[in-house]
Amino acid sequence: MTARDRRVATLKAAAQAKSQAKTQAADQAIRALIKRGEPITFQAVQREAGVSHAFLYGHPDLRGRIENLRARPRPAQAQHTTVDANNTVIMALTSQITRLKQQHRQEVQALRTALERAHGENLDLRRELTRRGWTGPLRTGRSASGCNEESARKTRSRTLPDS
Repeated sequence: MTARDRRVATLKAAAQAKSQAKTQAADQAIRALIKRGEPITFQAVQREAGVSHAFLYGHPDLRGRIENLRARPRPAQAQHTTVDANNTVIMALTSQITRLKQQHRQEVQALRTALERAHGENLDLRRELTRRGWTGPLRTGRSASGCNEESARKTRSRTLPDS
């Protein structure tokens, strides 16, 4: 088996695992909607499972199940006990917290990446200033009211020789 064949096989396996996880999430969403007595629609399942409409429509089993459940008349909502209602609220909030934690982790990672990039740019600029012979202090955080653009340009032209 060549390296390309191994990569293709790995990608296929990853895609299949991802599809299987989404299918399982959609199945759990359908069960949760039924348990709460909510109408079963593609939009409701999509929102509950965090999958796309295209995914639901593209899977014949899920599509057929949702269409059958949607066409069925809903039974009159039974009186839920306080325990059932509390469990449903707990499940919904737990799910929401999990989604928010994942979103938070992604945002923190994006910010860390941006910060690393900014630090790298800052270091490159400091090295360039040093290479051009800048001997003045490297100031950071200076406000715009501290000096105007023309003054800054004059200072740079006097102290930074062109390469």
